[in-house]
Amino acid sequence: MLNKYARAFFTRVLTPFAAFLIRRGVSPDAVTFIGTAGVVAGALVFFPRGEFFWGTIVITLFVFSDLVDGNMARQLGRSSRWGAFLDSTLDRVADSAIFGGLALWYAGSGDDNILCAVSIICLASGQVVSYTKARGEAIGLPVAVNGLVERAERLVISLVAAGLAGLHKFGVPGIQVLLPIALWIVAAGSMVTLVQRVVTVRREAAEADAATAAETQESEAAQ
Repeated sequence: MLNKYARAFFTRVLTPFAAFLIRRGVSPDAVTFIGTAGVVAGALVFFPRGEFFWGTIVITLFVFSDLVDGNMARQLGRSSRWGAFLDSTLDRVADSAIFGGLALWYAGSGDDNILCAVSIICLASGQVVSYTKARGEAIGLPVAVNGLVERAERLVISLVAAGLAGLHKFGVPGIQVLLPIALWIVAAGSMVTLVQRVVTVRREAAEADAATAAETQESEAAQ
């Protein structure tokens, strides 16, 4: 849902900024690299120290590069397989940094091994969810399923909760509980999404194999 509606809204909003960068001679690939570096820095510098509010602010500023670079490429008429590959690959790096930063906090000063494990589950399941779709498409299947918690949902739930939890340091009582709740939701939702995609790929693969077998039988019968 977020991919469908929020992405379209922010694409319209960020189009003038993308046009400005093009006029300044900035390339889409440069925006992709800078955006990923900003997200990684925000996550690994602030989150392990428990600075969730400022870390979320930095990450949010840079995470929109995921929309800006694609917008720039379309305006330039230079959408390419390389650009799509680079964007998808660096998205995985950024996601890993976010949940890795949270895991480092809970493994260190946060002193909660269970939530450290949950953060790692969020990291790993997010990577596998993305892989299942990419692998399914690579073997010629459409993987036509809208998962319960995809990348946009994972980021929004986690970052909103982290940002609000960071307000605890500004004197807001009890609000830090939102982050653990969000991590459990993302972990559970990601596992559900993984099952949805695996089931979908299994069904589509069976249908494709049956169609191929039927075509082979028809071809043999015609001979």
